[in-house]
Amino acid sequence: MTKNTPALDERPGRFAGKVALVTGGARGQGRSHALALAAEGADIIITDIAGPVDTVGYELASRTDLDDVANEVISLGGKVHAAVVDVRDADAMVDTVSRAVESLGRLDIVVANAGILGPPRSTWEMSVAEWDAVIGVNLTGVWSTFRAAIPHVIESGDGGALIAISSIAGLRGVPYVGNYVAAKHGVVGLIGTLANELAQYGIRANSVHPTNVRTPMIDNPSSAHIFRPDLDEPTLDDGYDVLRRINLLDMPWVDSSDVTDAVIWLASSQSKRVTGTALPVDAGMLSKYPG
Repeated sequence: MTKNTPALDERPGRFAGKVALVTGGARGQGRSHALALAAEGADIIITDIAGPVDTVGYELASRTDLDDVANEVISLGGKVHAAVVDVRDADAMVDTVSRAVESLGRLDIVVANAGILGPPRSTWEMSVAEWDAVIGVNLTGVWSTFRAAIPHVIESGDGGALIAISSIAGLRGVPYVGNYVAAKHGVVGLIGTLANELAQYGIRANSVHPTNVRTPMIDNPSSAHIFRPDLDEPTLDDGYDVLRRINLLDMPWVDSSDVTDAVIWLASSQSKRVTGTALPVDAGMLSKYPG
């Protein structure tokens, strides 16, 4: 689906004339990132699986969610190309990104945001399907996104920014989500490698590492059970005190907009000398003593 606004000679903002790709853009962090980039003048490519993933115990975004974000981008004066695609399908990602760039003309910013969280359990008790789904979306999906996007960013010829949404779980061990931790650690290594490979083109690559973010990925009984295993059907609010204690700042979680602030900075010229960096947005979680 491609939607265009009436031609505008100039749009204000730090990203006027730029095009940004955001995966997992139908809700949560992805929606926040896409709309903030659009508000700063970028045209937007958004993708989402917009349907279920086997082994995931909570409801994922829908096509309606994806269309709603596309319409919001338009209301901000931007052009948008929205597509339903699974980031695990590398060939489909190449086709989707190529068609989007043909429509919008270029690609400058890539935010590999799509991610899932499987049911919590000891690592040795996970099924192969549970392991594969989380690794597939959270690591292979990041690779397939960059694989599809990088040739177009290089071709645009004006540098560019790659941003992967990792997690504090990409920088430390976390019990009962071993597949998620392994994937998010893998993203750090991938970003470091891409930073080295792409510096010759003036393209920067960085990762963002939030503490818990209140989005549907953790605000559901399956994920909240990580924090309150003593309850059968916990809500995220049931874990408020537990989550507040793990952060250095007096808060249980951060908002999507807090992560978006870091994304916008990393995408902008304000961070033009920053590449290969793992940036925590963690309310001090990683620095808290005792950790």
